[in-house]
Amino acid sequence: MRPDTIPARLFEQAKRRPHDPAYYVRQDGRWVGTSWATFAQEVETAARALLTLGFQPGQTVCILGFNRPEWTVFDVATMAVGGAPAGIYTTSSAEQVKYIVGHAESPFVLVENQEQWAKIQAVRADLPALRHVIAMKGAGVEGEGVLSWEAFCDHAEQTAATEVERCLEALKPDQLATLIYTSGTTGPPKGVMLSHDNLSFTSSQAAAMLDLNASLSTLSYLPLSHIAEQVFTIHGPITAGYPVYYAESMEKLKENLVEVQPSVFFGVPRVWEKMYAGIQEKLKGAQGAKKHLVHWAMGVGREVTAARNAGREPNPWLALQYKLARKLIFDKVKQAIGFGSLRYAVSGAAPIAAEVLAFFSGLDIIVHEVYGQSENCGPTSFNLPGATRYGTVGRVFPGGEIKLAPDASICQEGEGEICYRGRNVFLGYFKNEAATAETIVDGWLHSGDIGKLDGDGFLTITGRKKEILITAGGKNIAPKNIEAALKNIDLINEAVVIGDRRKFLSALLTLDPEASERFAKEQGIPVDQLATSDALRAYLQPLVDEINRRNSRVEEIKRFTVLPRNLSMDEGELTPTLKVKRNVVNDHFAKVIDAMYEDGKEG
Repeated sequence: MRPDTIPARLFEQAKRRPHDPAYYVRQDGRWVGTSWATFAQEVETAARALLTLGFQPGQTVCILGFNRPEWTVFDVATMAVGGAPAGIYTTSSAEQVKYIVGHAESPFVLVENQEQWAKIQAVRADLPALRHVIAMKGAGVEGEGVLSWEAFCDHAEQTAATEVERCLEALKPDQLATLIYTSGTTGPPKGVMLSHDNLSFTSSQAAAMLDLNASLSTLSYLPLSHIAEQVFTIHGPITAGYPVYYAESMEKLKENLVEVQPSVFFGVPRVWEKMYAGIQEKLKGAQGAKKHLVHWAMGVGREVTAARNAGREPNPWLALQYKLARKLIFDKVKQAIGFGSLRYAVSGAAPIAAEVLAFFSGLDIIVHEVYGQSENCGPTSFNLPGATRYGTVGRVFPGGEIKLAPDASICQEGEGEICYRGRNVFLGYFKNEAATAETIVDGWLHSGDIGKLDGDGFLTITGRKKEILITAGGKNIAPKNIEAALKNIDLINEAVVIGDRRKFLSALLTLDPEASERFAKEQGIPVDQLATSDALRAYLQPLVDEINRRNSRVEEIKRFTVLPRNLSMDEGELTPTLKVKRNVVNDHFAKVIDAMYEDGKEG
């Protein structure tokens, strides 16, 4: 008998709905579907091929490429034969790829294209465990030890399907199922070990709390090396039976969204912020009666959302207005941006400004924020439909527990480090017992995040232990909320608050390319001179002042500098999930930072 695992659930879906679509890819201008039966057959074939080529239970594989069916097939096939897949961000350098493949001791690597193969090729001599490189369909990759996808699958003929079944039956709930290499803001990435039970428990709980079922659909576009996208692309759909559309690329996200109209959509804050800025820009063009109509409709949307977030339905008069607003505004706007069939919109992986969530609520789009980390398979808490409070990250994930561990040196009254316990807590860090012992204490996962719980159990994140700024005056400042407010300014792309051991807070700002280009054109300023222009400072200063008025005096941004370029992953300033590496930024822009404090005055 098969234990309950994600691979076992896939084969069950193939029996339950063999002819229903499991996934879609865009080919020759149309979306082409593949059935659950065929999907399961592809996984079985890849699993048999791995066994033929000598793969052993307990080994790992690495996957380096954008979201494709082969990514998922190889991932699930590896789990099915007792191995653990490890995704690598496509933005990783050759050295970073070498570290992960070497650390995982992977004998197999799957690559998407020539660009990713070149990274392996550059470091292959330093990877003694690596035996086979497999290329995804159409990659056009050739070289010693490289197999095309088709040639790889041909090896399945030498291993019977009963061998895969034997492997499935031998899987254990507490066995390593996948490795998630955290992008990390400091030091090399750590390999988060997630078990089969971690994955099956998390996806079952998520399916139950959101009523996920086969009638839904989702668009896969965020890096599959991140646990959140794996839950939305692999584990969730396999558990609930709904199809996945694989986006063509990040550049075609907008176009693919409009074509697919997914009912489930997960976005990191930067995706929502980009949408927010784009929609705002279009709404600015509304004039006269249309402008008033949009303003009225968004007011209605916010009222209806507030009621539904609190678990209530709108009163009859509000419901009537809402019906009209849907017909005149909401349905048209949502269809135009790809949300015509949207049922669940989720934001996670980093903090999002409450103002952005409130804006979308005015368009009848409720974005539910989830909080967690790779170490607990994604969710610690969730803002559920009917129980959502903007500014919080919701209540504890069903089946888990949260407690706060006070730390008088950095926590305010009522705050504490967020600790979590549940079946989704990881096995530990791969080959790193010391880090595991620091992170899991008496069964509790210590997140490193600071938070507080209200009387109804809603969790608010107030800072991160390692990112707390302690000013020269001894004040503890959590930069997260200040930075979120600054990034909410339409021209701003990134904001980094400075102030550790300083007399006051300052900020480094970068400009959004599209918005700054429009602004430069309106002002008649060459875009390459915009960062240092008086016009830009005159525009930004009142907006920064307004943010300061909402904060305490010690949290005010006394000075800011607009950098001449955006922060970059290539320069090591951003992680692959777009988190800022503060120590790198502080180092790269040390002279700029020092210049803001040269005279010692507060502005």
